[in-house]
Amino acid sequence: MKKEPIVTPWDVSGDTDYNKMIKKFGLSPMGELPDAFNDNLLFRRKKIFAHRDFSRIVQAYTNKKPFVMMTGLMPSGNFHIGHMILAQQMIFYQNLGAKIYIAVADIEAYNTRGQSLEEGRKIAIEEYITNYIALGLKSKNCEIYFQSNRSNDSKKANAYYRLQNILSRHATFNEFRAVYGEISPGKMISSLLQAADMLHAQLPEFEGPMPVVVPVGIDQDPHLRLARDISKRFKMHKFTQLSSTYHLFVPGLSGGKMSSSDHLSYIALTDTPQTIREKVNKYAFSGGQPTVEEHRSLGGNPDIDVSYQWLTFLEEDDKKLKTIYNDYKAGRILSGELKAILIEKINKFLEEHHGRREKAKSKLNDFL
Repeated sequence: MKKEPIVTPWDVSGDTDYNKMIKKFGLSPMGELPDAFNDNLLFRRKKIFAHRDFSRIVQAYTNKKPFVMMTGLMPSGNFHIGHMILAQQMIFYQNLGAKIYIAVADIEAYNTRGQSLEEGRKIAIEEYITNYIALGLKSKNCEIYFQSNRSNDSKKANAYYRLQNILSRHATFNEFRAVYGEISPGKMISSLLQAADMLHAQLPEFEGPMPVVVPVGIDQDPHLRLARDISKRFKMHKFTQLSSTYHLFVPGLSGGKMSSSDHLSYIALTDTPQTIREKVNKYAFSGGQPTVEEHRSLGGNPDIDVSYQWLTFLEEDDKKLKTIYNDYKAGRILSGELKAILIEKINKFLEEHHGRREKAKSKLNDFL
């Protein structure tokens, strides 16, 4: 029997059927969007493929009304290409005029992974926040905070933690079981804190009621469902219902989901050109034929080839990408040549990015 894929906030394995997930979680496919969205690679190529109540965000942008983009980071492992996809969305929404809220989930890392708060802070700053700045995130209209220390402003900190505690009254154990399946006290606490992360921007101590979009991978949707359900029952403050978008996973080098716990599944943004060349050549799953002769005759399959799939996230030029697709499928490009195209693309980008990372270090205090 075929093993059912596992898709939870803490574990993803097996092949993800996105159409099945849309139906299972009650999402809506992405519809028509304004040009500002379609100009973005992730929206244009349907890498952001589904949503809940995204019309609120589109209307806020169209009518020049304020809105918030809220997201979080799990401070574990190296910052890799998969993480960059979410960072690009932060920068995109910031350029649209959104206020950006970024939660460092150090409490969740402590409760679910046993990671110390000190280690979480170190990784968050050195790996994630430094890369965010290097990729183009600006300190203006941006709040980065740690779950363990929300704010030095006592009114804001009290409002945040008070919200988390009060939210617990509006959730039941059965509800947690229905949303998450297997659950533990630590995961329950983390989930309530995540709900507070997503909702607290609308408190009077922060921005007040307004649209909030939370971009996530499909594995994080249980957090959204719980927060949305709880917010409907919350009487002390009227929340605008959360909006959310869902992006495809960037595949790991050998297939499946890219994972911070498997360094051979990803390219880190601090990897050297030699490391990148070795990883791609050795581990990137190929859609080519067993021999050169067969490949020239039958062509390759770009739809399963990881090098090509990565290029769909990295190559901005639609015409160039289409040419690569057609040439590989027709056998005019070999698997090794396709890997070489990806290696050149990544190394050229990272050569410039490493310089921006060094400059970003001097700007950290503006964000913390």
